[in-house]
Amino acid sequence: MDQLACTPRERAVLDLLDLDGLVDLTRALIDAGGENPGSTEQETARVLATAGLARGLAVRTDDAAPQRPNVDVELAPGGAVGEGPGLLFLGHSDVVPAGPGWSREPFRSVVDGGRVFGRGATDMKGGLAAVLVAMDALRRAGAPLTGPVRLACTVDEEDLGLGIRHLTTRGLGRTFAGCVVAEPTDLQTVIACRGDAYLEVTVTGVPAHSGRPEDGRNAIDAASRLLALVREDHEAHARTPDPLLGSATWNIGRIDGGRATSMVAAQCHLWLDRRLMPGEEPEAILSGLLAAADRAGITGDGISLNGTVTMSMPGFRTPREHPLVEAVHGAVRTVGGPDSIGGWSAACDGGFVAQDLGVPTVVMGPGGLNDQAHQVDESVAVEELELAARAYVLTALRMLSP
Repeated sequence: MDQLACTPRERAVLDLLDLDGLVDLTRALIDAGGENPGSTEQETARVLATAGLARGLAVRTDDAAPQRPNVDVELAPGGAVGEGPGLLFLGHSDVVPAGPGWSREPFRSVVDGGRVFGRGATDMKGGLAAVLVAMDALRRAGAPLTGPVRLACTVDEEDLGLGIRHLTTRGLGRTFAGCVVAEPTDLQTVIACRGDAYLEVTVTGVPAHSGRPEDGRNAIDAASRLLALVREDHEAHARTPDPLLGSATWNIGRIDGGRATSMVAAQCHLWLDRRLMPGEEPEAILSGLLAAADRAGITGDGISLNGTVTMSMPGFRTPREHPLVEAVHGAVRTVGGPDSIGGWSAACDGGFVAQDLGVPTVVMGPGGLNDQAHQVDESVAVEELELAARAYVLTALRMLSP
C-alpha cells in the first residue's frame, strides 16, 4: 500500500480493519450456503445480519419473497454521520449450485495456501465480508462522514433477480452519490457492464405423417431458419465491438421440439440468451427478431412464432470522469491494486441501480470472474479480501469527506 497517498485520518481508519474477522466472516457466509436456483439464501442473510448487529451497525431485513430476505446494513445517520447523500455498496446472498467435481466440501470452507476455498468465496461472499468489515472500521473510528454508508444485499441475483427488483420498487429512501457493486473484478474498477435477457420463442407448425411431410409444416425446420437469423445478428454485432464491452451476443441455450420421429414436428421451443449493451431494450430486440422472421418468409403458410422475455437485467455505463470512478480507482491504486479501468462482459444487479434508481455505479471487488466464479474448487485470495476492504474504506472516506 502507498502509505504516502493516505492522509493520517485515512491511515487511522485503515489500522482499525479487523483482518482476522474478515476471513472468519467470509468463511461463515460460505458455510451458510445459499444455492440458487433453490431459494436457500435465508441462512446467509441471517449470518450477514447477525454480523452487522454485532458490529454496531443498523440492520433491516425485507422479504423479496417468502423466506427470501434482502438485507440492508447501514452505518446509520447520527453522531459523526451527516444527512447528505450516502454511498451504497451492493451484493447478493445467493450462489450458483456447487455441482460435482469438487476436491473439497463446497460449503465447508477452508483456508489453504493464502486462499479461502468454498462455493461463493469469489462470487461473492468475500466481497460482502470486505464491505462489512470496512463499515465496521469506519464506525469504530468515528470517522466524520457527510452521509451514510449502506450495504444492500439482495436475493436471487443468480436466477431471476427478485431481490433487486424488490429493492428498486421499494426505493432507497434517500439520495446516494454512488454505488459500488462488490462483485469479483480482480479489484479492477469496472465502469460499464453488459446486461442480459432471456428470450423464449415457440414455433408452431402443422403435424403430418412423415411419409408425406409436404402435408405438414415442420416447426423444427422453421426454428432452424430462425436460428440462422440469430447467428447473422450475432456476427453483425461482433463486427462493431465497443472498446470496453465488446459486442452484444446471442447464445442458443436450449431447444426442444417434435414428438416422434415419424411425425412432422408441430412445435419447437427455443431458449435464447441475449447479452445487452447499455440502453438496449429486450422487448425491442424480441420484436425485431420476430419481424426479421416475417421478412425472411419463415412465418405464414402454417408456421407462426410467439415470443416472450422471461428475464432481463440492464447494462450500464458510468463516465470515466465521474467522481465515483475517480474515488474508487484512486482508492484501489492507493492500496496497491490494479491501475486500470475497464468494462465487464458479465451482467449484475448494478444495472438496475443505475437505470431504475439513477445512482452512478461501478463494480469493484475481490476475486476473479473468469477463473473462479461459478468454477469447481472456487476460492479467493486472502490478500485480495484485505485489499478490497482497504479500498472500500478509502472510497467511503473520499466520497463522503466533510
